[in-house]
Amino acid sequence: MATRKSAEKSNVSRDELLKYYRDMLLIRRFEEKAGQLYGMGMIGGFCHLYIGQEAVVVGLEAAAKEGDKRITSYRDHGHMLVAGMDPKGVMAELTGRIGGYSKGKGGSMHMFSREKHFYGGHGIVGAQVPLGTGLGFADKYKGNDNVTFVYFGDGAANQGQVYESYNMAELWNLPVIYVIENNQYAMGTSTKRATKSPNLWERGAAYGIKGEMVDGMDVMAVKAAAEKAVAVCRAGEGPYILEMMTYRYRGHSMSDPAKYRTREEVQKVRETRDAIEHVRELLIEGNLASDDDLKAIDKEIKAIVNEAADFSKESPEPDVSELWTDIYA
Repeated sequence: MATRKSAEKSNVSRDELLKYYRDMLLIRRFEEKAGQLYGMGMIGGFCHLYIGQEAVVVGLEAAAKEGDKRITSYRDHGHMLVAGMDPKGVMAELTGRIGGYSKGKGGSMHMFSREKHFYGGHGIVGAQVPLGTGLGFADKYKGNDNVTFVYFGDGAANQGQVYESYNMAELWNLPVIYVIENNQYAMGTSTKRATKSPNLWERGAAYGIKGEMVDGMDVMAVKAAAEKAVAVCRAGEGPYILEMMTYRYRGHSMSDPAKYRTREEVQKVRETRDAIEHVRELLIEGNLASDDDLKAIDKEIKAIVNEAADFSKESPEPDVSELWTDIYA
């Protein structure tokens, strides 16, 4: 696993570090607010929070360009926000309002944005992997140099459709980056109890797919690995597998009390490996930003999230006639 680097060694500018800090903080504050609204009964159905894993999607998106696509599982709010989707539309969808990205009919797991090349949010474990492979096939067919980021978890890594996708993607050299967000627990089952493979990315070797394991709590390590994977895919030599070793602080979903791990385990990760705190330290210790600068960013982010929450409360519920729109028959 890649080790943490200083800002100086990573050759990262102040502006880049501030952007990573801001983007990760937006995800965390948004998810904290979503958790509050869920507790108040304003969000129904399932709700899977991304708190702790922010560096993965922020680092990967730092290597993306216009036209690149992304598709993921049900733990998806962070992916939407960093792709550029409006927090107001995302929060309104969570609360089932007409102002949401799927007009309040999709909820947490089923919102899309063709404009931002975000193709879901998928509730069936592993289902997004063949779909994302298809997105990569479309770009290969069209002859452009776009790539598709296909996110899935350590639990989904045991699904058969993942390996069917690997085979086809390697056979046709598809521009797909398979991102395994290994947060070490598939729902409540530790990876140590679910697989004998020490490294999930190495399973791609059977198909000839290149890959690597990355410290998913270090946004700069993620970005560096993403740039390498993106270069391979844009050169027509894809696919590529990135296993991001990350950690979620909350339970699998809002209905999960997470009794399968100790508080001490979670607290240790928070205190020693938190992705946002890591960037904060680099900014402060490198004299790239003051404590007041970062407080101002936090204040700005909280205002954006509060505005999104207010919008989600004020936006009306969908009219009954919406039952008959956006359907095939």
